[in-house]
Amino acid sequence: MSDTINIFISAGEASGEHYGALLIEALKRRLAAVGRTGTFQGMGGPRMVAAGLECVVRAEDMAVMGITEVVRHLPRIYREFRKLKRTIRERRPAVAVLIDFPDIHFRLAEEFHRQGVPVIYFVSPQLWAWKKHRIKLVQKFVDEMLVIFPFEERFYREHGVRAEFVGHPLVDQPLPSISREQFACENNLNPERIWIGLLPGSRAKEIRDNLPEMLAAARTLTLRRKAPAQGEFEFIVPLAPTLNAAQRGMVASMVQGPGVGCTVRLAEDARAVLHHARASVVASGTATVEAALIGNPFVVVYRVSRITYAIAKRVVKVPHVAMANLIAGGRVVPELIQDEFKAGNIVEQIEPLLPDGPVRQSMMEELSRIRGLLSTHVGEDSGMSGGAIDRAAAITLERLGVALLVVPSVQS
Repeated sequence: MSDTINIFISAGEASGEHYGALLIEALKRRLAAVGRTGTFQGMGGPRMVAAGLECVVRAEDMAVMGITEVVRHLPRIYREFRKLKRTIRERRPAVAVLIDFPDIHFRLAEEFHRQGVPVIYFVSPQLWAWKKHRIKLVQKFVDEMLVIFPFEERFYREHGVRAEFVGHPLVDQPLPSISREQFACENNLNPERIWIGLLPGSRAKEIRDNLPEMLAAARTLTLRRKAPAQGEFEFIVPLAPTLNAAQRGMVASMVQGPGVGCTVRLAEDARAVLHHARASVVASGTATVEAALIGNPFVVVYRVSRITYAIAKRVVKVPHVAMANLIAGGRVVPELIQDEFKAGNIVEQIEPLLPDGPVRQSMMEELSRIRGLLSTHVGEDSGMSGGAIDRAAAITLERLGVALLVVPSVQS
């Protein structure tokens, strides 16, 4: 076997792109520990590129969602998808690691299977909630599922799929080290005021659907509070790294336009926002897990097109939408979905979370319990020390017959 291993790695959304960057770094460390090197190509964003990815297709060019939205962008999606397939055939990697993003990655998995390339799927799509028929694609084209929620391992094994719960990558991330004062200085905030995070999602379509109602809630909350009224709150909207310049401009115009009626700042680091905010309004998705693990009390909201929602409502078979509630096995955080996602409802749900008291304390205790459920530990003699990312890297290289050594875990 050559000293250099060619690895295909692909992610299509902000959270997956973050994991992809960490995974590339972990793979490089493990390969270096045994005198090997790796080359990485595939789909990703700026963090993966900075980690060493040769980017064939940019993640932001494929990040569309919903039935009606995908249809509008089909020509571009197919053009970029053909680039990925051509790279697979020309470069023929030793292994492929596909991170979430099932609409593209299941099709890529089929191509890898056709080329005889083993497929590791890291971060399972939510087949257990809907589109269970897609389990056939996993059975046929995926060699191993590395799942980040404990109940997923059983689901896949019951369907004859090799699966392992590796823990959730965000559990391993240290809390942001930036102080409140420094964060305030960098983002033009007043550290004496109450900060509330508004996290509308990482895709442009999600932001257009979710942010206006969040801003309406922010305005309502500002206006109905008593003295010092207008100056009491500041709201923070983090920008996903996968947004391009035009999309960032769109968000800026939304939060700074006439009639906003409250102080809203943009920030780059969503985790820092969640760490320092008193509470947050979070669009359903990975950010809700981040909020739970950081311990930031929050309200979950979400809205999609009526067609998408009507179809999803008929096929989704889970008792909760928020991942935090699914993990906890009960309603830990409020969910305001589709028609319930209104400014007045947001204000009603978030106000009790702001002062110290039993409501806030109860939620924070439940969020701490969730953190425990998402962590896992493996002994050093397994060669898979460290957290979820290190375990995913070790399993990937083990698939290739690369010797496993315990290497330092570096999370960022």
